[in-house]
Amino acid sequence: MTPLRLVIFEDNNDFRESLLHLFRFTPDVEVVAAYPDCSGVRNAVTQWKPEVVLMDIDMPGLNGIEATAVVKEASPTTQVVMLTVSEEEDRIFQALRNGATGYLLKKSGPDELVESVRLVHKGGSPMSPAIARKVLQFFHLTQATPQTAAAAPKTVETDDDALATGLTPREQEILEALVDGLSYKMIAAKHFISTDTVKNHIQGIYRKLHVNSKGEAISFALKRGLAGNR
Repeated sequence: MTPLRLVIFEDNNDFRESLLHLFRFTPDVEVVAAYPDCSGVRNAVTQWKPEVVLMDIDMPGLNGIEATAVVKEASPTTQVVMLTVSEEEDRIFQALRNGATGYLLKKSGPDELVESVRLVHKGGSPMSPAIARKVLQFFHLTQATPQTAAAAPKTVETDDDALATGLTPREQEILEALVDGLSYKMIAAKHFISTDTVKNHIQGIYRKLHVNSKGEAISFALKRGLAGNR
C-alpha cells in the first residue's frame, strides 16, 4: 500500500525533528517535506501534493492559520491538521474557518498524533480532548435559552439563521455527523446510504452554506447552531 504523503510546517527545530523521527517509523505515512516556516507554502503543496499537512500556528512571517487558507486554495483535497500549543477559542475557530479539519495540541502523545493523521486522511476530524471541550462549550452556548442568549456574545446566531440555509432533514443529519467527526463511510453506514450519496448530500450542504470544505462547514454549523437537533 502506498503511504500517505505528509508535509510538516514547524519552526521549532527540536519538535520538527521529533515529528520526523516519529513518522520515520510509521510505514503507512511518508513525510515528503518539513519546513521551518510557511514562506513557500503554496509551492510546497503544489510540488509535493500531500494528502495531509501538519501545521503549527506561531511561525515567523506567514502564520499557520493564514497558511492553511493558502493550502486549501492551492490543494482543496489536502487535509490540514493544526498542531500547536494554543487553546485560544479565536484561533481554533479561525483555523477551522480557513479550512483546517483537525486541531491537536503539541502535548498530544505520539500514538495520538499518528492516529490523527490517519483519521483525517480517512475523512475524520481529530481534535485533542481540551480542544473538543472548547468546541462543545461554544456549541452549547449557541443553544442558549432566550434569557441567557440575551447576555451571550453577538456571535451567537438566531434560529432564523439556521432555517434560512434551506438544508433538507437528511442534509441536516449529515452536517451533524460531520460535526461529530464521522467519516463518509461511517455516515453512509449510519444512515444506510451509499458513500456516493453522502458525497452528493455534502456537496449540497457546501452549496447552501456557501462553504468550500468540511472544516468550513463544521465551523459554520458550530457558529450558527446548526448541529443542535440531536
